Amino acid sequence: MSKRLLIFGPPAAGKGTHAKRLAGELLIPHIATGDMLRKAIQEGTQFGRHADSYIQRGQLVPDEVVMSLLQERLAKPDAGGGFLLDGFPRTISQARALDARMGEQDQGIDAVLALEAPVEVLVKRISGRQICAACGSVFNRFFRPTQVAGRCDDCQGPLSQRSDDAEAAVRQRLEQYRAVTAPLLAFFASAQWPVHVIESVGEVEEIYGRLRQAVGN
Repeated sequence: MSKRLLIFGPPAAGKGTHAKRLAGELLIPHIATGDMLRKAIQEGTQFGRHADSYIQRGQLVPDEVVMSLLQERLAKPDAGGGFLLDGFPRTISQARALDARMGEQDQGIDAVLALEAPVEVLVKRISGRQICAACGSVFNRFFRPTQVAGRCDDCQGPLSQRSDDAEAAVRQRLEQYRAVTAPLLAFFASAQWPVHVIESVGEVEEIYGRLRQAVGN
């Protein structure tokens, strides 16, 4: 049975980790629009050049550009039996465009998997993140601290933090998410897309079990 799914949630809720596993089990493509945009820009495709022209000016990529890229991806044969969208839609305009596309294909979204976690947990997951400059290993000073402060457990390389992972920047990103993206849940409900709110706190297997149960067979 085909599944057309959407995974939704704030930064650090675990979308990417769980989406890849879920898509693999269901034998459907995991379609992450952010990854698609970065790949198109890197490869210099028509969509990539168009999107990059906005990014270089410090502007958001317009919804119609993102939707055109997604339309092209959904038209590929492997998406005919279902898909898992990760990172789309981000705005009401994008949601309406996706709803229209589903209507044209006489299809619908089978489930919206809305991951949720307390703000303070999300802040610690992001602001505590430390990355080894030598081998790329990732640690967290709150949830996975290293044996020696500032040094990688794997190669003893120095650890660093991305500037946008600083606590003030993280809180701003989460606030933007709440203000702009969270209201999409109301649209999903009005479009009669089944919304399943998943608590993204606990052991990884426990959280994944909640997702799997929401999707069903």
